[in-house]
Amino acid sequence: MKPPQPKLTFLFQMRATVGTPIEMGKLPNGLVRRIINVTGGTFEGPSMKGKVLEGGADWQFITPDNVALIDARYTLETDQGHVIYVNNQGFRHGRAEVLKRVAAGEPVDPTEYYFRTTPMLEAAAPELDWVNKSVFVCSAAREQNAVIVDFYRVD
Repeated sequence: MKPPQPKLTFLFQMRATVGTPIEMGKLPNGLVRRIINVTGGTFEGPSMKGKVLEGGADWQFITPDNVALIDARYTLETDQGHVIYVNNQGFRHGRAEVLKRVAAGEPVDPTEYYFRTTPMLEAAAPELDWVNKSVFVCSAAREQNAVIVDFYRVD
């Protein structure tokens, strides 16, 4: 018996505005800690939309070969007032010259670097209980003052 092949269903696109990255410097473990605060934003898709609440952040580690280990936690609020907590982890990496342009806030084609995450979503609203029981993947892009993230449910 062969398990079903997963397919992706587009859920929504999020545009989260972010503050200036805070660089802590190199830690004793050899990694650099970078903190990027989430300042707001919006999300919209075929079945839900709303806003990104201020107060989350991405607590990244940067490896010696410039791989960003993403650890972002933030909160979404739907237009119906339902709250969704997001714990989004993944990777961003690419050629050094491309990442330098991204860091400088220049527009960079997102196909020039890899930026993928696997979020866990939590919601208390009964009509959103399915997010507590689903697997999601994201494809993302960095802008000067925002992160654009497309969320997909794995079916």
